[in-house]
Amino acid sequence: MLRNFIKRTYCSVPLNNLNIEQKINPLTDTFGRFHNYLRISLTEKCNLRCQYCMPAEGVTLSPKQNLLTLDEIVRVAKLFVKEGVNKIRLTGGEPTVRKDLVDIIATLKSIPGLETVAMTTNGIVLTRQLVALQRAGLDIINVSLDSLKPERYEKITRRKGLEKVKMGIDLALQLGYKPVKINCVLIKGFNDDEIIDFVNLTENKNIDIRFIEYMPFSGNKWEIKKMFPYKNILEKIKETHPDFYQLPNGPNDTSKGWKVPGFEGQVGFITSMSEHFCHSCNRLRITADGHLKVCLFGNREISLRDAMRAGCNDDDLTALIEAAVKKKKKQHAGTFNRPNQLNNSILNQHFFPHLFVKPQKIANYRNHSTLSHINSESGSVQMVNIGTKSITNRTAKARAIIHVGSEVLSLIKTNSIKKGAVLTCAEIAGITGAKRTSSLIPMCHNINLNHVEVIAELDDKTSSVIIYGKVMCEGKTGVEMEALTAVSIAALTIYDMCKSVNKGMVITNVELVEKSGGKSGDFNRSILVKDYDKTPLDGKIKVVIGNV
Repeated sequence: MLRNFIKRTYCSVPLNNLNIEQKINPLTDTFGRFHNYLRISLTEKCNLRCQYCMPAEGVTLSPKQNLLTLDEIVRVAKLFVKEGVNKIRLTGGEPTVRKDLVDIIATLKSIPGLETVAMTTNGIVLTRQLVALQRAGLDIINVSLDSLKPERYEKITRRKGLEKVKMGIDLALQLGYKPVKINCVLIKGFNDDEIIDFVNLTENKNIDIRFIEYMPFSGNKWEIKKMFPYKNILEKIKETHPDFYQLPNGPNDTSKGWKVPGFEGQVGFITSMSEHFCHSCNRLRITADGHLKVCLFGNREISLRDAMRAGCNDDDLTALIEAAVKKKKKQHAGTFNRPNQLNNSILNQHFFPHLFVKPQKIANYRNHSTLSHINSESGSVQMVNIGTKSITNRTAKARAIIHVGSEVLSLIKTNSIKKGAVLTCAEIAGITGAKRTSSLIPMCHNINLNHVEVIAELDDKTSSVIIYGKVMCEGKTGVEMEALTAVSIAALTIYDMCKSVNKGMVITNVELVEKSGGKSGDFNRSILVKDYDKTPLDGKIKVVIGNV
């Protein structure tokens, strides 16, 4: 079951901008971005060893059994399409090394609502596979090609095969792929002298050359001096083609389109480093081993594979996906944590300011305020001054119990409650409640929360759900109320989802369990837990004393 594998820890997510539409659609994040484009990696294997992608010795591959099967890929795809995804791109590694690629494409194309199936490939085996892939329904093809010179191609990829790639591109044009997109990663001092050669390929062929700024990836030893920015490429092209002009672009286009007058094809620029396009990002990624990544630069992932193999239903998966999407940062995973590749220098902050997070000057800042206390003498409303208090690390833990009864407990266990995954929804609601505490309780200060954790566990002995909440902050006031609000909202959510089965559920033992930090010192509760049984109470209640 879902309960057995998920570590239910969620970091605080800003919900200030969350509107009704965003709450309804699981694929809309807290910044209003709707994600209708899904990239699925089919394998970690590749028949090349490109220098900017991986070390010469390759990378450690996951065991085959850890990768998504065809059925799992299709199940995930159907779930995303149901929520609004209309384009899926197949990637790798190198997707053409996967033996069931034709079956994957054909099955995906049969999903109602999915408009486009695309693929990114290195093109080595296109002459052998492309006809079958087209018949299966492949709509768009991107070919990765970083040099038109055989010896340089071999140096970049550490393999031979340039002529095969060229023949594959020509075959794609003959089969009617218009345009055929060619992805070229530019590395200063290595292949930037081929920029004009690539542009000239568009003269008589319907090709879209897409120059990609050299980006950091694990193992590629990225250096800023190797990066060739978009504006420098434009200047170089205009030296040869002064009439080079920009094309109109769609709202979610990652490539900035340009064209040489009279040429059949066009040129694009993917400016991930110098001019990011995070504000319009509509892409989500599934890794070959089934992890959902909401940002290419992010290191947070959630395993949909483990969820599926644990037997969870589609409602569980949707809840997991929604929770991940709602945690997507405003840009580039919110920070750029690669100190050995891009240090926090004045030069780098000048060219790449969007990759650096500005430190918060005010520890307890929120963009709204509420009243805090009422003067006992005058009855007037006032905000208590906490300016003299010290900033400390503060933690609070709380607990609540909701007695649901044996029937509801059984339905929750089997994920049979009609409204969906009860415990997952309750935990998400508890986290949301913790962040809204100052809006719900008038006397609470506004607090920036560093971490919120809510765990709901079933208790067979008492036919109850026990909810634990933990809240942490670094500030001048404590988070006891946030922890208590978290478990209370979680309990109320369980009641709401299960009330059609049992309206007699009872919420009890809403209590602070532990508190640390602040002037008042630490607090630990010795909890009295009633041992409920099926026999009527006779005035004698068994009591177990222990620390939580």
